[in-house]
Amino acid sequence: MCEINTLWEKTLRLGERMDDIGFGGMKLIQKPDEFCYGVDAVILSEFASSQHKNQPEIVVDLGTGTGIIPLIMYHKICPQKIYGIEVQCDSWERACRNAINNGLEKSISFINDDIKNVDKTWGRELKGCVDMVISNPPYFKGGGGIINDHMPKTIARHETSAGIEDFIECAAYLLKPRGEFFMIHRPSRLVDICYFGRKNSLEPKLMRFVSPKRETAPNLVLIEMVKNGGSELRLLDPMWIYDGKGQYTQDVLKAYK
Repeated sequence: MCEINTLWEKTLRLGERMDDIGFGGMKLIQKPDEFCYGVDAVILSEFASSQHKNQPEIVVDLGTGTGIIPLIMYHKICPQKIYGIEVQCDSWERACRNAINNGLEKSISFINDDIKNVDKTWGRELKGCVDMVISNPPYFKGGGGIINDHMPKTIARHETSAGIEDFIECAAYLLKPRGEFFMIHRPSRLVDICYFGRKNSLEPKLMRFVSPKRETAPNLVLIEMVKNGGSELRLLDPMWIYDGKGQYTQDVLKAYK
């Protein structure tokens, strides 16, 4: 676990850039050589903020990176407290600076730890107390997909430290009864997601398939699971990222509001 530097610098460091994320004037420090957020984080945040049943007081983002999802979720639904969990020290440190730079350090806290340590260190006081867990986890199994030689990108895209079962177990540990878990993943992992969800008392309730374009097969799926929920699954209309002119569809533009 990395130590907190009490003298956080608001200036950019070597290789970093400051981006306007388009939500309430908030800014995000990123380092392109390591990892930058994509549209999947935006549509996941929109899915969670639009489909949640009750106003959440406590939200936890697993694998938060530089904190893009907590920032968007604060803008959209303004919970009392958001925690972002990140195993990589450099990403965690940028997330902390992003909270400070946007004046949200009291509302959003970032923790540098492994999600698998939820019952050992960072999550013990949150057990059964969380209203919503959200996650954009690594999509590829360890050894699967195209491995990137740059370790931060590899960790962000591949299950190097934690797998899909670990993310689901962590969410189940944190959530209160009827609490909601929102995740985006690959359709190829749906069997694993549903199996591990039910194994951990997280029942799949909503799914929405996402395709790059109308004529292409889905490459992403948005999922809502409810702790101790009943066994009824509803499929929402599919989403397309780009229209026939290569522009964002209305569904995606709505997610950026």
